[in-house]
Amino acid sequence: MVRTVGVEEELLLVDEQSGDPRALSTAVLALAERRAEGDSVFEQELHRQQVEFATEPRTDMRELADEILRWRAEAAHSAAGAGGAVVALATAPLPVSPSIGDGERYRWLADTYGLTTQEQLTCGCHVHVSVESDEEGVAVLDRIRPWLAVLLALSANSPFWQGQDTTYSSYRSRVWGRWPSSGPVEIFGSARRYHDEVRALVDTGVLRDKGMIYFDARLSHRYPTVEIRVADVCLDPADAVLLATLARALVETAARAWRAGEPPEPYGVGLLRMAAWQAGRSGLEGPLLHPATMRPVPGPEAVRALLAQVRDALEDSGDLRAATEGVERVLKRGTGARFQRDALARTGSLRDTVAECVARTRG
Repeated sequence: MVRTVGVEEELLLVDEQSGDPRALSTAVLALAERRAEGDSVFEQELHRQQVEFATEPRTDMRELADEILRWRAEAAHSAAGAGGAVVALATAPLPVSPSIGDGERYRWLADTYGLTTQEQLTCGCHVHVSVESDEEGVAVLDRIRPWLAVLLALSANSPFWQGQDTTYSSYRSRVWGRWPSSGPVEIFGSARRYHDEVRALVDTGVLRDKGMIYFDARLSHRYPTVEIRVADVCLDPADAVLLATLARALVETAARAWRAGEPPEPYGVGLLRMAAWQAGRSGLEGPLLHPATMRPVPGPEAVRALLAQVRDALEDSGDLRAATEGVERVLKRGTGARFQRDALARTGSLRDTVAECVARTRG
């Protein structure tokens, strides 16, 4: 049986002319609701300068690709009706004073976390992959930990922050790391221990609820899935499909290893944090830590190691050729971070860079 996979994408709302982030989410969501034949797929996010959509669970990656393109186009249409545009950037290149959305939850976050909440105008891509049980899901979480940094590197799409080049490929990952529950986690070993840990974290009162378990990958508290949350939103929709393809294969590979009695790699959280930092810093432009050794290697070597790790699962799902071509495409032309920097070098303008990214978002 082929596992289902679904994608949640957060998109940045910007002014149609200037490219400045704009607090348009209320208007955009209202327009999207009017256009929807049923319930709208779009939701409010933490800040008014962003919206989120979620796809249906899919087994066919071509159907997933079509749906991502459809909802990006729908978001663009609704944003245009409000005088704006949508762009798949994980941070805003131009300076912005983020505006926190309405609702008790968002007010609680603002009161509790202060500037950390204010500065969290970041857009990620979350991939949900179906699992048969919590026990299988936790076994997967334990075994995919070393590979998540490679997914971050492949998706890197946030080099700019408040009008400056941060020197990071994914600065979103650094900003997101300010939440107390974010990042890599220890080996849990069982579903019971996982749930005990989540309960203990919530019981501290530092977190509002289970929805604030911001691990790089977690059991979804809403669906029977493993939710991989480590990635930036991808500028090119084809890269989002590649990310989902690799994530599903990674989950399947880990589940097979668990059923075969293969133990997880016993890396500590400290090493995994080093790998995540290096991925956020380099993207694919510099070294990454090889998931099998935790030693620095050229970025393409780590990416091809991931492809080799999940090859059997890709072959069984019929995705091997598409995934291989997708990986080679990204290695050749670079990530969204490379596109943004190249656009700035070519145009000399962050505003023009945003405009080019708006066009690229549509695919």
